[in-house]
Amino acid sequence: MLEAVEVGGLRCTGRCLPLRAFENRVYEVELEDERRLVVKFYRPGRWSRAAILDEHAFLADLAAAEVPAVAPLDLGTGGTLGEIEGIYYAAFPKVRGRTLDELDAESRRRIGRTIGRMHAVGAARDAPHRPRLDVTSRIREPVETLMKGNFIPGSLAPRYRDVALHIADAVAAPLTATRAQRIHGDLHWGNMLWTSDSPILVDFDDCLVGPPVQDLWLLARGDSEEARRGREDLLEGYQLFREFDRSTLALCEPLRALRIVYMSGWIARRWDDPAFPPAFPNFRDHRYWMQEYEELVGISEALDQRARFDA
Repeated sequence: MLEAVEVGGLRCTGRCLPLRAFENRVYEVELEDERRLVVKFYRPGRWSRAAILDEHAFLADLAAAEVPAVAPLDLGTGGTLGEIEGIYYAAFPKVRGRTLDELDAESRRRIGRTIGRMHAVGAARDAPHRPRLDVTSRIREPVETLMKGNFIPGSLAPRYRDVALHIADAVAAPLTATRAQRIHGDLHWGNMLWTSDSPILVDFDDCLVGPPVQDLWLLARGDSEEARRGREDLLEGYQLFREFDRSTLALCEPLRALRIVYMSGWIARRWDDPAFPPAFPNFRDHRYWMQEYEELVGISEALDQRARFDA
């Protein structure tokens, strides 16, 4: 790992600290000039070189537009992406900040302004090698993985499958019809650091091409009055920099369903990784799957009710 960091002339002190990460392997590394880097080694086989370079290009565009996001550094080789023993890696400056679980209205508006600026940059060009947000990758393929692996207990498995696929069928057309662009893709509270004066966006590992609303609902999830008010605060800031198609707010709950199924499928695909069973000890528990199923049923029923109303 230290050899990878030093390939372009950087010099490490030898002090490094593994950071919590499941998909990749991430370390904080100290340099002799007292800088600290966060070095990410991408999980082999997950992304192609072209896909990672699309991520880095998005971050470079954001940096050029002075949008607060953590971009990769030149490794001293003239590029931001290295490879060692078949494993791609990148180095990022360590940014100090804190994560917040709850914010007041003004802070949400500040986040909205940052997201609006990010999306204005993201819309400027495509990321042809990044995944597209669709029901095949987010529901149908994960459901197939879960069924083949017998992760869902007993008679609940076919019911889970049926409601998930019903949601996929219901949302496929409106999702396809929605304008898509480069977005963060996984913008939850943990991927946003707060400094003394502004939020900084981090971890674009899951960046994709999808509807802008995907980067809003995770910060104000659910269908409660509080969630809707949170989205309005975000949009108040967002629309200072970019127009937003409010009709896509109807996708918030369907997108939450896609994430529920996708995340369970992700855990199932990684179950042979020794880090996963201890990290998700309830994954084979009936209560885990019943809770997931009930969430999907609620979203499915709301979709059906809306379809009847529209008809």
